[in-house]
Amino acid sequence: MPLTATGFPGLFVFEPVVHHDDRGYFFESYNANTLHKEGIDVAFVQDNQARSTYGVLRGLHFQHAPYAQTKLIRVLEGSIMDVVVDIRKGSPTYGQVYCLEMSAENRLQLLVPQGFAHGYSVLSPIAEVLYKCDNFYHKASEGGIRYNDPALNIDWGIPLADAVISPKDAELPFLADCPHHFTFQP
Repeated sequence: MPLTATGFPGLFVFEPVVHHDDRGYFFESYNANTLHKEGIDVAFVQDNQARSTYGVLRGLHFQHAPYAQTKLIRVLEGSIMDVVVDIRKGSPTYGQVYCLEMSAENRLQLLVPQGFAHGYSVLSPIAEVLYKCDNFYHKASEGGIRYNDPALNIDWGIPLADAVISPKDAELPFLADCPHHFTFQP
């Protein structure tokens, strides 16, 4: 599972090695030893899976400490625009956005460390997304940033007029007003 740095400290793209033959294909979608060799030691404890239709926009979400989560995200069906925002105070990329088109076909995965807000929009008729988390979901620790924060100017890959957004996500604060206590640890 080759690891590619993104320019955001701790944020990596994984492109697994896919073995094709006349039966189809095979690849390791996750291997703790591979991450460990790259200096990443994450113990995942929960898998989440979501199925959505075109235009669904989820995010930008995070959990406050001590329930903050590192996530390893991949697409099982369809395609998405995956978006993260660095919210670690003192980070050289604080307040910056990273976007990656991920699909079942390109098999890219994104390792998102604690201290990032995460979301995605669905680009295909249907998308199924799976993500591993290193901490359990804790409702009281939910936090988020509004998807259309003008200071972030996110290109979600879909017209926002077509976006299907939950009432909760539509009322999230902008980054400048978002309470969070993440600090960058070099």
